[in-house]
Amino acid sequence: MSPKSVLILCDLFPPAFGPRMGYLCKYLRQNGWSPVVVTEYMDEKLFSFLTKEVDVSYVRYYKRKGIAGKIEWGWTFLRDMLFGYKDKRMYREALKAAGARHFDLILCSTYRTFPLPAARRLATKMRLPLIVDLRDIIEQYTGNEFITHPLPKIFGLDKWIASGFRKRNLRARNDILREAAGVTTVSPWHVSVLKQYNANTHLIYNGYDPELFYPSGQKNDTFYITYTGRLLSTAMRDPDLLFQAVEKLSEDGVISPDLFRIRWFTDDKSRDTIRRAAAKYARIEAYMSYSGYVSASEIPRVLNESSILLLLTNKADANGPKGVMTTKFFESLAVGKPVLCVRGDEGCLEEAINRTRSGLSAHHADEVYDFIKTHYLNWKENKPPVDDSDKNEIGKFSREAQAKQFTELFEQVAGIPPAAKSCKEAL
Repeated sequence: MSPKSVLILCDLFPPAFGPRMGYLCKYLRQNGWSPVVVTEYMDEKLFSFLTKEVDVSYVRYYKRKGIAGKIEWGWTFLRDMLFGYKDKRMYREALKAAGARHFDLILCSTYRTFPLPAARRLATKMRLPLIVDLRDIIEQYTGNEFITHPLPKIFGLDKWIASGFRKRNLRARNDILREAAGVTTVSPWHVSVLKQYNANTHLIYNGYDPELFYPSGQKNDTFYITYTGRLLSTAMRDPDLLFQAVEKLSEDGVISPDLFRIRWFTDDKSRDTIRRAAAKYARIEAYMSYSGYVSASEIPRVLNESSILLLLTNKADANGPKGVMTTKFFESLAVGKPVLCVRGDEGCLEEAINRTRSGLSAHHADEVYDFIKTHYLNWKENKPPVDDSDKNEIGKFSREAQAKQFTELFEQVAGIPPAAKSCKEAL
């Protein structure tokens, strides 16, 4: 019997920020599948360790930087809007990468639409079933955060372009979803939206790699509240409840900057957004520490040396973010540190925090104040941290378990009989 093989097209893959497909490829081989990946090239090195032993072809659309890079991006964006330039090129490169090799199906993972048209065209030509994996969708955003670069704001041109871009992407995405053999996505809210277009939609959360993320028992001389990742806008992720609580903790003399720090591992644009949000509080800046992104291999250390792990979101309503369950949440669960989520979304993320008993999804500043104060005083008194989390629930979010979910779907849509269980699994 020939090895089972999947051709993966995706918008992001390691060494760039593409943990979902990167970790999937890591564990596919353990489940008897061989992946071949075609993706866009990104000038990032955060996930270099996930490129080992993976057959990857990178398509480079952008080569310039500075002003020339912005012009190149705008020209590519225009050609893509009018002619589907990026997908046409991705299709050609994928055909080359596939060659004469045998594949059982095609998987396309994206957060928007590209490279879904290329994947559909490829699946039709190769007569293979197509599974679509949507990590994020346009409907979850509060504004135009789904567009990665700022648009020109002359005569309302940005609104006109964003509206057209949104409609075009949603129409193309939904047409392809209707034709797909199966769909996977990352939260119950996402499933409810996407089932309108494909009834065979499955929930496979983001997660953590159990080989990398686990409690280390590390102790530190400073109490760290740590945030890793971007902050696209305060409409999507609002730190205000945290700032209110820390301001009052400082006023009440509970904390001091020599022992208590809020650490931000993020990019320059996010840092500027955070500083603007904190500017209305007199004491907050003294407690802040800013660093750039750290490589993904360093994240377990950063999380384990922290006392509280911060998640930022906002209430999930008509004007707020929806269904956002970031990878950093699951990695926080795995290291066993208390999670502080502000402002609680009152949706999927809050439900998961409550179900795993992993921390606080806060609606009010006084809740945040009490939560931080309790953990801080326990830390000062050198008491062992209380970990009341549900380990069985947390274990369901491992990347290893999620790879099995993917392969079960692969076998279903490709008509492959499932592998026989080992004696250990059968018991």
